[in-house]
Amino acid sequence: MKIMTYRSSIIVVLLLGFLALRSFSPKPIADDKESLIVYGVMSFLNQVHYQPKPVDDNFSKAVYKTFMERLDPNKRYLTEEDIKVLATYETKIDDEIQSSKLEFFNKANEIITKRMLQTRTYYDELVKEEYNFERKDFIELDGEKLPYAKNDKELKERWSKFMKYEILSRFERKLYDQNKPDFDGTKKTDKELVEEARTDLQKTFGDWFVRMDKVRRSDRFETFLSSITNYFDPHSEYFNPKEKEDFDINMGGKLQGIGARLSQDGDYVRVSEIIVGGPAWKGKELDVDDLIRAVTQKGEKPMDITGMRLDDVVQKIRGKVGTTVILDVKKKDGSLEKIEIVREEVIIDESFAKSSVIDIPGQINKIGYIYLPKFYSSFEAEGGNSCAVDVAKEIEKLKAENVNGIILDLRNNSGGSLSDVVDMSGLFIEKGPIVQVKSREGSPYVYSDKDPSVSYTGPLIVMVNHFSASASEILAAAMQDYGRAIIVGSPTFGKGTVQRFYDLDKVIRGNEELKPLGSVKMTMQKFFRINGGSTQHKGVIPDIELPDSYKYMGYGEKEYDYALDYTEIPAQKYTQEIVSIEHMDKLKLMSESRVKANKSFQLIEENAQRFKKNKDITKYPIDLKSFSQMMKDREQEDKKFDNIAKDDITDFTVRNLAVDKEQLRVDEGKKSRNDEWINGLKKDIYLYETMVIMKDMIEQEKSFTTYVEKIKE
Repeated sequence: MKIMTYRSSIIVVLLLGFLALRSFSPKPIADDKESLIVYGVMSFLNQVHYQPKPVDDNFSKAVYKTFMERLDPNKRYLTEEDIKVLATYETKIDDEIQSSKLEFFNKANEIITKRMLQTRTYYDELVKEEYNFERKDFIELDGEKLPYAKNDKELKERWSKFMKYEILSRFERKLYDQNKPDFDGTKKTDKELVEEARTDLQKTFGDWFVRMDKVRRSDRFETFLSSITNYFDPHSEYFNPKEKEDFDINMGGKLQGIGARLSQDGDYVRVSEIIVGGPAWKGKELDVDDLIRAVTQKGEKPMDITGMRLDDVVQKIRGKVGTTVILDVKKKDGSLEKIEIVREEVIIDESFAKSSVIDIPGQINKIGYIYLPKFYSSFEAEGGNSCAVDVAKEIEKLKAENVNGIILDLRNNSGGSLSDVVDMSGLFIEKGPIVQVKSREGSPYVYSDKDPSVSYTGPLIVMVNHFSASASEILAAAMQDYGRAIIVGSPTFGKGTVQRFYDLDKVIRGNEELKPLGSVKMTMQKFFRINGGSTQHKGVIPDIELPDSYKYMGYGEKEYDYALDYTEIPAQKYTQEIVSIEHMDKLKLMSESRVKANKSFQLIEENAQRFKKNKDITKYPIDLKSFSQMMKDREQEDKKFDNIAKDDITDFTVRNLAVDKEQLRVDEGKKSRNDEWINGLKKDIYLYETMVIMKDMIEQEKSFTTYVEKIKE
């Protein structure tokens, strides 16, 4: 097994970022936590960010615009009168930050809090109103296309339309279901259906307003901070301590707790999932849909969590391995129980790499398939996970099965660890540069595979799509530049920047009474392909493109405000002598011919055109006749595309590796998730076409014909 580590250079970069914060001009107020956080964030933006910008009136206008859009995106709270008050700060935010003041934020928070309380009174009144569903009218649902309401009267009228639309849409759905030929229930009058729709709306919006009541000043303050950091680029942002903990859990695939996923249910917290293998699953007392009423740390007094925010409840339930938490729960039958659970380290294995073997009988057999959902890593923790190590293990398992080729699936993989992508790329080449990383000053640093051994020398295809980003793009680009693999799918996201976390507590001295302050994720480098180009904005263009329902929708880095520009740097010298793909054009033409003849791919292309057409339709009728006709037309249109990838592909078999079957046999939960995964692969027309591309590649390329012959020996 070949795994190299390239951690030291990253640690050096992290340490360099901690220097000389004192030179930034704002002076935090000693007893003001918010000002201290702003000071720390602005210090990093000024001294560490890849492309710092002046904190001037342009900065102020941009922060004002972004924050206002996020504060009231659908323009259902603020009026032109409010905007007149807040607009006086439009060019003053930079001055406030320089002097550690937050007058604009304070005023905005005050106004939005008052307006949300006011609109709750509108809702309480308007939800009971008898609406005339015969009168023709329209509602605009895109906040960007709406002006702010001129005054309170116009704002209430806007809410009236909104309530009418919400009741109408529910009523029309109930009426549609009732009029279906196979409906076997008791038919109700229009009036009864309207009242049912109103009741549904009251439940939905009742819960929504409960959540809105729990929005804190700190939540809006974090929105304000992100409006500041996103002016510099879309990926620099502030994380409060809880968000940083969740990020680490997501990246590492491990948490310390009871092993249950929770959701908000009115004033209570509901158990939405029990994680297989965790302490709650082992105890078999806590069930899905149990309502948690109180949380007790063993040896302490119970804490009533009624009305508490979900994130606060989660913090109370998580804890150190070996400690005990007691949950007061209400079961589905109404009974009350106290459930004692000892916390453990919980492994979230659905985040990890996994593999299978795929056949198309009569065409191509024994192709290894590795699915990698993200470039996870927790290398800083003892016993931490590494996706590069895990993928290397999957390769060894597949080689033991004598597979004829490997497909590495990076679709929907949003990225992660830079070090792991370097390690993983090295599994497929002898040695050489993988990616260039450049800070705002100095020459690019080249991350290289320095080990001449190769874990896998056979046919390789990397699958990507428009949600493959960052680390996924680095690996795909390196394999493409080396000519080591064929890249198949749709153009990737186009994120060519590197972020690092900085703990504000560690770089801001003193003020212990105000800590923890949280962390800031800062874009402090761009990465470049070894050919000198960048994935920024452009992404990785696959060697063989397949139709994509979202190809015309406008997605990716280029759609973000303030995304960093595409740039180029000099190329590195690189070569590999493992394989030579000489017939790429022919392979591409062969795939294109199949895709054009494939009815499912034809429907996907047609669906993409439909999405493009409907993208800007945001104005809806709110009279029953017009609304029903619009919904019927859409329903009819949708039917044509409903069954895309819904059925198993007939000549397509997917199986687990023999070495994995024993663990699946003894773990019912893991077996259930695995069965769902395998069944999904059997319907995957993109994977099927990739298999046929693999067949063509093996047959056309001498390098791979020789490899497969050796496997058969």
